[in-house]
Amino acid sequence: MSQLTMLSSMADQDFTASLRKHVEWNIEWLDLRDAIYGKRLFALSEEESRQAKAEIDAAGLKVYCFSTAIFLDDIENGEAHFRERHLEQLQTILPAARIIQPKIIRVLAASMSGREDGRSSMETISDRHPWVIDVYREAVDRIADAGFQPTIENEAKGCFLADPDEFHDFFNRLDRKDVGLTWDVQNHWANGVFPSLEVYNRLKPLMRYYHAKGGRAGDDGRTLAWNVALEEASWPVVEITRQVVADGVSPVICLNPPQHGDYVDGYDYGAVAKRDLDFLRARVTGLS
Repeated sequence: MSQLTMLSSMADQDFTASLRKHVEWNIEWLDLRDAIYGKRLFALSEEESRQAKAEIDAAGLKVYCFSTAIFLDDIENGEAHFRERHLEQLQTILPAARIIQPKIIRVLAASMSGREDGRSSMETISDRHPWVIDVYREAVDRIADAGFQPTIENEAKGCFLADPDEFHDFFNRLDRKDVGLTWDVQNHWANGVFPSLEVYNRLKPLMRYYHAKGGRAGDDGRTLAWNVALEEASWPVVEITRQVVADGVSPVICLNPPQHGDYVDGYDYGAVAKRDLDFLRARVTGLS
């Protein structure tokens, strides 16, 4: 059995209204990223964090994930930049986490504009950016030491995690039992890997959290072209999601807004969140 959630701002940009919609749509867990009193997680004051916690508790909801933007950056910017910008930002998020109490805290796998064709990203990182593993270890350790489960999500175009072997190599080099993978299917597709059960099965041993969002291929049937709802997606949404639920690798499954393709003129994107919620609940047994 798995439960559905979504980035909270998908329900409504107003935080209080978003909580009401979660209750109305029978969603128990929250995934917080932005639009929390108009702010992102790193900008929340102690007072705002306590206010959010009080509203969440009053609504009878719980927080599953803090979806931070830590490491949304290019490795080519260097170690000093990553430490100053991202590890310091992590320290501003942890006080809010101690108040609001998410189960997991997400950081992102960075981009690498200097990826070398025909070569594993991990080989390039070892040769040119050996500091990357240490910086990720430090972030993971800080999150775990604060009492939360760390997770690392693959980002979209240019991410250093593309081929499934790179995922395994990266997590092996991290050598941290506490951390798992947040697999964002659409991000992986936008990074050149078409979603399939084979890809899922290769990543399954690493997975802790699963993100689903719709996307339609172009004329070649493989390349991500259009942002659409899950029921119109070109990747095997139902088959993969059923397997995720059956395997129990993601107790909570998070909907994300469709992105990384082009937007369709006249498409009702405001209705996608509820459409995706209803579609998966109708098609996947054991998903609530």
